[in-house]
Amino acid sequence: MRLVHLPDAVTVLLDVVAWGLVHAGTGYLAHRLPMRFLREDRALWRERRWERGGAFYRRTLRIARWKDRVPEAGALFAGGVSKRQVPADDAGGLERFVIETRRAETGHVLAMLPGPLFALWNPAGVAVVMVAYGVLVNLPFVAIQRYNRIRASRVLARARSRSARGTSGSSIP
Repeated sequence: MRLVHLPDAVTVLLDVVAWGLVHAGTGYLAHRLPMRFLREDRALWRERRWERGGAFYRRTLRIARWKDRVPEAGALFAGGVSKRQVPADDAGGLERFVIETRRAETGHVLAMLPGPLFALWNPAGVAVVMVAYGVLVNLPFVAIQRYNRIRASRVLARARSRSARGTSGSSIP
């Protein structure tokens, strides 16, 4: 429900600035989340049945074709971990990668939430576009984080299983 009526140019400027602040603010908040909070597999981050072990992302979204082409800003924040910085054979690095997928997913989910606030100063049709923008810009990143976390978690589970059995994964005695 539009409560504030502004000239069109001011409204457009406000929309651009507001989205910039939303993205920067939610990125900053996600960056500030404590590691102890991100280590636990909370409800937001748990794998869902419909994801079918990542098959939804691979087969339906064909995520492998486009996930590496989207911009990556996580490494811009101090302490952010880029997927290119995590050694694949390092369990500690892979655990940190899983934590960072949770951080990134949280930031993108948070960035979608303020969309309805744009209805306060935009006409109804534009407000719908603003909400759609918030979802469409962030949802691909949420999908990438979930897909990567499912894959990394499987590798970690196999590594833990091997170490619990006392094997290194090598066939050499």
